[in-house]
Amino acid sequence: MSREEAIALVRKHVSKPNLVKHMIAVGGIMRALARHFGEDEHRWELAGILHDLDYEYTNENPENHPEMGVRMLREMGFDDEEILHAILAHNRKVPFETLMDKALYVADPTSGFIVAAALIRPEKSLDAVDVPFLMRRFKEKGFARGASREQMRMCEDMLGLKLEDFYAIALEGMKEVREDLGL
Repeated sequence: MSREEAIALVRKHVSKPNLVKHMIAVGGIMRALARHFGEDEHRWELAGILHDLDYEYTNENPENHPEMGVRMLREMGFDDEEILHAILAHNRKVPFETLMDKALYVADPTSGFIVAAALIRPEKSLDAVDVPFLMRRFKEKGFARGASREQMRMCEDMLGLKLEDFYAIALEGMKEVREDLGL
């Protein structure tokens, strides 16, 4: 599946523009992490783009997320088991086994945190955000409350990256997809 096909699939199943942007942003973070670790950038980006495919369908029954999305993908003939496993692992439905699993888990809340940081800047742009700014916001409990600090900090144990280094990679990944994000 190409990046364009994945985004088209997401747009077919997800009506909320901010959720579509979240999935593209996580894809950008995953691509940058793959590059850092010498992994397959395309496959990692697909995992990020597709990870919440079923979110609107399972909103009333969150216990079915992301199994429904994985089932949908399999029914479409998508059979990359490492990506499917990472999608399941991002919501702790299966144990973390691969670096991709761990990266997706950590990247998921990070996209919203970085978007929130961009939106509080007068420029409303990712260009106005840097790592020191993110680190200051990280310490503010009231800032971007929905972005789990504990989950983001797991980059240290799961990925062997200091939080500052992880944010630098994630921010760069999101800047690469800024046009899709409107930031």
